[in-house]
Amino acid sequence: MKRIILSFAVISVLAACTSAPTGPTVAIMPREGKPFEVFQAEDQQCRQFAVNAVKDTSDAALKEGMTSAAVGAALGAAAGLVIGGGSHTNVGTGAGVGMLGGAGLGAMNASGKQNQAQEQYNIAYQQCMYAKGNQVPSYKSH
Repeated sequence: MKRIILSFAVISVLAACTSAPTGPTVAIMPREGKPFEVFQAEDQQCRQFAVNAVKDTSDAALKEGMTSAAVGAALGAAAGLVIGGGSHTNVGTGAGVGMLGGAGLGAMNASGKQNQAQEQYNIAYQQCMYAKGNQVPSYKSH
């Protein structure tokens, strides 16, 4: 029972490593003559816009890590039971090994989704700031 509780604790810790973007990773400059206070207010509005734009992707990354770890633990427990010839002594070890393997796969998949979420966040943030008349390096106005 202690191993099961420990396994779920480790799953929770590994899932906590997956997080939503905390801010843009692109530089935006205010247009010439725009008061800095106005730029700061627009920045906050656009950050909130970007957070809402990637909410589903960030949630998917978290779910991916948790699901893979849980499935790995279940498969590991089943393998431990089969390998042990029906003895319950290997179930905990199998669950632990399966949980670590599943958590590793989940972390790799979640990392990809996190990168995707950051890219989507940056695009939404840039679009918002550009629409407010700020200088966005990758966008050229004609």
